[in-house]
Amino acid sequence: MSCELPDFRRIAGAKHSLAYRTVPATVRVGEAFVVEVATCPSAPLASANASMPEHRHGMNYKPSIRAAGDGRFRVEGWVFHMPGRWEFAFEAGGERFTDSLRLE
Repeated sequence: MSCELPDFRRIAGAKHSLAYRTVPATVRVGEAFVVEVATCPSAPLASANASMPEHRHGMNYKPSIRAAGDGRFRVEGWVFHMPGRWEFAFEAGGERFTDSLRLE
């Protein structure tokens, strides 16, 4: 499976790549959203979380990971409770992947 998926952001690691997108595409403060993830080559998604590095805290909720088959996952239970820069952190295939999203 390719990590070149429409509307997905891709993060390259040493041995794997990870692609993700939020559903809905626009994340809003205080509103729940889902993150769809694909790992290439297929690898278990060991963890998914987010934090605000400048504020030194994470989310008030713990997202849950559900396998969707063929290296794809649906991560539910995300809510960013304040505006600013949030950093996603994923672990898959023994690697850590991070990416940022800014909410106004």
